[in-house]
Amino acid sequence: MRGVMRVLLAVLFVSAGVMHFVIEPTFTAMVPPFLPAPRVLVWISGVAEIALGLATLAPRLRPYAGWGLVALLIAVFPANVYMVFDDTPAIDAPRWALWARLPIQALLVGWAIWATEATKLVRR
Repeated sequence: MRGVMRVLLAVLFVSAGVMHFVIEPTFTAMVPPFLPAPRVLVWISGVAEIALGLATLAPRLRPYAGWGLVALLIAVFPANVYMVFDDTPAIDAPRWALWARLPIQALLVGWAIWATEATKLVRR
């Protein structure tokens, strides 16, 4: 089961990372205005999602990828909060869906830690 969930996690993050480049203006609009260089931040986070997603599939890199995904999810959380309170959300979604994204981040953190067995690094 963990192996299947790991592959799904990898697919999710690689796909999301690719979308940072395919529909970059949408992701750029999600960046809170207090952050500098929104386009560059979108590119950096896209590359990070692709790299970390792929790294979850490499046994030696897996636990590090897990903690990297946790850090990435925390880093992009302000964009999710910004989307909830922005009067013109970057994505056409109902307000409840934008609110739902917030606790989903916590679920993704847990999934990343569990699927990558990231806690093995803590036990060393």
